[in-house]
Amino acid sequence: MKEVNQRVAELRELMRREHLSAFIFPSTDPHQSEYTADHWKGREFISGFNGSAGTAVVTLTAAALWTDSRYFIAAAQQLEGTEYQLMKERVAGTPTIAEWLGAELRDVKSPEVAVDGMVCSTAMVRQLIDDLRRQGGITLRTNLDALREVWHNRPPIPQNAVVRQPLEQAGEPAHEKLQRIRRALRQQHADGMLMASLDDIAWTLNLRGSDVHCNPVFVSYLLISSTDATLYINKVKVPDDIVGYLKAEGVSVDDYENVRQGLRDYFEYNILLDPDEVNYTLYKSVTREIIAAQSPVPQMKAVKNESEVRGFHEAMLRDGIAMTRFLRWLRPAVAEGGQTELSVSQKLEDLRSEQPFYRGLSFDTIAAYEQHGAIVHYEPTPETDVALRPEGFLLLDSGAQYVDGTTDITRTIALGPLTDEQRRVYTLVLKGHLRLQNARFPDSASGTQLDAIARQPLWDEGLNYLHGTGHGVGAYLNVHEGPHQIRMEYRPAPLHAGMTVTDEPGIYLEGRFGVRIENTLLIVPYRQTEMGTFLQFEPLTLCPIDTEPIIREMMTADEVRWLNEYHERVFTVLAPHLQPEEQEWLRLACRPI
Repeated sequence: MKEVNQRVAELRELMRREHLSAFIFPSTDPHQSEYTADHWKGREFISGFNGSAGTAVVTLTAAALWTDSRYFIAAAQQLEGTEYQLMKERVAGTPTIAEWLGAELRDVKSPEVAVDGMVCSTAMVRQLIDDLRRQGGITLRTNLDALREVWHNRPPIPQNAVVRQPLEQAGEPAHEKLQRIRRALRQQHADGMLMASLDDIAWTLNLRGSDVHCNPVFVSYLLISSTDATLYINKVKVPDDIVGYLKAEGVSVDDYENVRQGLRDYFEYNILLDPDEVNYTLYKSVTREIIAAQSPVPQMKAVKNESEVRGFHEAMLRDGIAMTRFLRWLRPAVAEGGQTELSVSQKLEDLRSEQPFYRGLSFDTIAAYEQHGAIVHYEPTPETDVALRPEGFLLLDSGAQYVDGTTDITRTIALGPLTDEQRRVYTLVLKGHLRLQNARFPDSASGTQLDAIARQPLWDEGLNYLHGTGHGVGAYLNVHEGPHQIRMEYRPAPLHAGMTVTDEPGIYLEGRFGVRIENTLLIVPYRQTEMGTFLQFEPLTLCPIDTEPIIREMMTADEVRWLNEYHERVFTVLAPHLQPEEQEWLRLACRPI
């Protein structure tokens, strides 16, 4: 933490020279990515907290970090030894950033707060301007990148080459996607748009990259007009064959740094900019009429075509084979001794890497033993790694990237004897998982309306979790994909057939253990009635759910039947691809309860 304190001190010297009272560091990059390239990990640099979500704020006399419930425990540990105060978002009594700054700067004459407008969405900056104004007239500056001054040896913007996503996996040529986007823009009376979201760009152009850890995307912008399109990207990343491919699809290539000039030269009457996607600096550089509206691309991308659905099934099959081999190996290996959270993470990665079309992890594996399982997004490190014993729970949340699909799966595994409390909590989480998996609902229902289905068995026992119940999953793209989500907070995005979504309720008891069970699901038609179209979920994930911790008496007849049907399908699909001894293990793991 000594380094963090030194960085804060150097930042404050810059703030004094610039006559600033505070500086705000969000977790985002110029593209509003959830996970960012190292070049833009400024919040981690200035605070030492490495979770995927959070905002650090530094004044001349204090510092604070806001993050959500997934990281409360981890953040408290990582901030120890610094002057940062942990602010727990959505917890009663926690001030907003603006409220905290209002209190901290109340004795400062004409306080000015700064944030880098290139890494903040337009919507965020506008809201912050309003919130700070209400705190006694605090002004906001957006034209200073403090990291340029204080981050020595800052990692460069990645230069990795892009590659084509084969049409047999993508299912639709790029020029047809561009035509669909233009039709959607015309419905909003827009002549064009600037696309800043990296996974939207990758999906639109049927290209993939490796600029962001675990996410097959590349740093770029895509400017679309009614007649053409320009990809703004560092040209060293685009081989000649990709330039030719893009030209044939109606897309030209220009340097990444030229996007602001491209917006100034934009010739159409108006342009659609999504305030949640386009950063404030670029938004303010536009001279044409702006249509501030949601991008139509996330909704298009969320509904998978036949090729993408087929790819998901094939990727899940290979992932299920790797998971089966891992689970067969795990308990005997733990009983023999010498296994740790990190070693089993590496074993699973090795088994996945043996599968065809494997391209890496879809996120860093969460292998959390016993009390570590209560830390929602715990990732083992050499400093935190612990030995596994033949007792208690291992919570294993993992996933992989394959050329034809992205996987995301959580299993909580009994390594040996459990307490009665562990078995009861496990059974409640499983009940919630199964109830959501087997829900039927009308087309265009939102995830918020379905969220309570998974929580009800937990709520009945006075238990709850603060993270979402489900998120979309990309087709060899980001493991977290919108716009739809299943969560308590209001998310109006409608659910439609062809969307993927996870089902991952959990319970986390600090200092004791955590339980989470997760499958990736595909939304498919259920039936047509006089009330309209109804939908249901089809599990894509193929992997046995541990039945040893289940308290059978807590399960209803329907829940038992659903679980047995799922396991029958897992065995039927996976067994032909396994060796005889692996088949026998899987048969026992999938036997009816």
